[in-house]
Amino acid sequence: MIAKNKEYGDKFKTILGLRHEPVAVRLMRKDDKITLPLAEKQLSHCQAVSEARAGKAFMMPADLHGCNVGASALGIAETPDKVKTGEFHFAIGAHETQGATEKMIADRTVLKSGAKGSVYAPLSKADFEPDVVIVEDIPERVYWFMAMSTAEKGGRAYYSTAPFQAACVDTTAVPMETGKPNISIGCFGCRKRTDIKADEMLIGIPYKLIPEMSKTLDVYKDGILTKAKRD
Repeated sequence: MIAKNKEYGDKFKTILGLRHEPVAVRLMRKDDKITLPLAEKQLSHCQAVSEARAGKAFMMPADLHGCNVGASALGIAETPDKVKTGEFHFAIGAHETQGATEKMIADRTVLKSGAKGSVYAPLSKADFEPDVVIVEDIPERVYWFMAMSTAEKGGRAYYSTAPFQAACVDTTAVPMETGKPNISIGCFGCRKRTDIKADEMLIGIPYKLIPEMSKTLDVYKDGILTKAKRD
């Protein structure tokens, strides 16, 4: 599949009219032989995704992860005590009590990956096998990925999200854990620290689903996509 990453990335971006590149994300295993430049500075996971959607490809070892909240959800770092107790997020002001923030953290998906870092690239430039592909765009464009994910088996799609950790938990950890796409309407952190626009949201898609979605998009291109309002 790796050889087709350029085809996948270009197809999604062109046919759906995406604002940005779909982003390939991989958690680094001990035996990975990926050779990409290191991030130029410490970044949070959400900032790294934003850098990659703009075209950059790079590796971010554990010491370059600038947000332990995100890194801990990905299994790259330990969860800080102030995060576990809810103290950190309660101070931001989205919840009424510290107990509410503590429950939010207790309920989040945390990967036991033991990863030594992470790798980011536009999907079209990814010469590695991603764990997930993240798309940040307006709801109309995110919608089509939901439609493609249910095209074969039907049913309904259900999503898990919270006021915090849109990129690290909602669209990386959750899809990796469940094997299903997950949508996030964004979070305080990504809206404060990245260039995501006020009208944009996110979807994280397990990479194993990308080839079938690509085939479905070929069908949509001359069918349902031509019938929908796409302003």
